[in-house]
Amino acid sequence: MIYLRGFLPWLAFAGASSFGWQWGALAGLALAAVLLLADRAAGWSPAARTLEYGTIVFFAALTVLAFARPDSGLESYSNALSTGWLALIAWLSIAVRCPFTLAMARRMAPPEVWDSPLFRRINVVITAAWALSFTLTALAQLAVVAYGLGVIFSILVQVSGFVVPIRFTATYPDRAQARFARETGIQPQPQEA
Repeated sequence: MIYLRGFLPWLAFAGASSFGWQWGALAGLALAAVLLLADRAAGWSPAARTLEYGTIVFFAALTVLAFARPDSGLESYSNALSTGWLALIAWLSIAVRCPFTLAMARRMAPPEVWDSPLFRRINVVITAAWALSFTLTALAQLAVVAYGLGVIFSILVQVSGFVVPIRFTATYPDRAQARFARETGIQPQPQEA
């Protein structure tokens, strides 16, 4: 699933954080930079890369903080901070009319549909679903820390925060296209989102 590619740095952060949050942050930063450079080398436009640039900014700042203050109390909140940052990226991408899912969706859809209102609308809705999920996950992660619920609850919250929007992303484009066809009588070109 192409959507997971954009979240690989976040997964690297989660995995490498078992060696220390500074190493998790550095792993996330390194992978984010490699993926962005690979996109550039493959000829993908740097435009509409809100998630990628936001990821690099977050992990650059977190890497500096984590190495400068490895004993910082913020380490306990790193899951809430990272998911909250993803929520901010998603909401801002909608606000500036460049939903973060556009870059990923363009990898799967033919170029002739990229500027269609239906394609853009599908991506706004999908991005909003991710934004809402990230927001709720960040709040839940804060509760996990505040109530000392432990690692198992944190993992369950984090996994749920990704599984729900992944499932929505997998099913929504077809439903939106079918509704468009019913309402307009026009069969849209196949377009993934």
